[in-house]
Amino acid sequence: MIFISRLFPRKAWLAICGFLGGMAWLFARQSRKLTVRHLTMAYRKEKTEQEIRRMARQVFVMMGKNAGDIIRTFKIHSLEDFDKIRVVHGADIAAQAYAKGKGVIFLTAHLGAFEFVATELSFRGYKPLIIGTPLKDKRLTNLLWEQRNKLGASAIERGKETVRLIKNLKTGGTIAILIDQDTRVKSVFVNFFGIPCATPIGATLLALKTGAAIVPVFYHLREDGMQEANFYPEVELTVTGDEETDMKVNTQRLSDVIEAEIRKHPGQWLWLHERWKTKPGEELV
Repeated sequence: MIFISRLFPRKAWLAICGFLGGMAWLFARQSRKLTVRHLTMAYRKEKTEQEIRRMARQVFVMMGKNAGDIIRTFKIHSLEDFDKIRVVHGADIAAQAYAKGKGVIFLTAHLGAFEFVATELSFRGYKPLIIGTPLKDKRLTNLLWEQRNKLGASAIERGKETVRLIKNLKTGGTIAILIDQDTRVKSVFVNFFGIPCATPIGATLLALKTGAAIVPVFYHLREDGMQEANFYPEVELTVTGDEETDMKVNTQRLSDVIEAEIRKHPGQWLWLHERWKTKPGEELV
């Protein structure tokens, strides 16, 4: 698919991938059901059933387009080529946080072509450690991790090498982390779209232990076909001295930042993930 993707103009390739995403909406019954259920949970008081189903179909179309763009960009090896397909806002925020020398935690989410966050940070010379979960297909995991390493990032499996992460931040390094999925890691319950859900505490924990700045960064595909990256101001953390309180309050704050961005582009978040699967008492602590 990487080879085929380069045979078409980018606009045509994205149209093809969007069509394939639309076909997936028709045939991926279980994923379609989950997407509609989760959108209904989040927007039941704001949108009609028909509007929610339209949003759900858009999720599949946009997932196809963004995945297609990631596949096509495996052949991009320079910032100049990357500049042709995306625009960036707030890059100075990241630069200022990095210049402090206390480390930067780039907070992102499974929104849009989220793999581009690793590409963006690598091209900017931040050499981030990217925390993630291996995919079910080992070959795809290797493909993604090889791409990240090639550009200057390093892949770190979620829940492992904590000491390395802390040392990296304390020496002024950077990491990128996603906390918008329900995974089997240490978590606390916070509200997400008004519903309690188990949320990883990794970003909060690392920031409080190291003093690193937390800078949100998200990607989304615009209607004009350009990918757009947005860096947002450093998230101010609350430090009370009570670890349990600090973990919950600050993780809620980070989750609110992510929710706000998803609400801007609801059709580009992975609603098919079972975000509210873990019930109170089942989370890892």
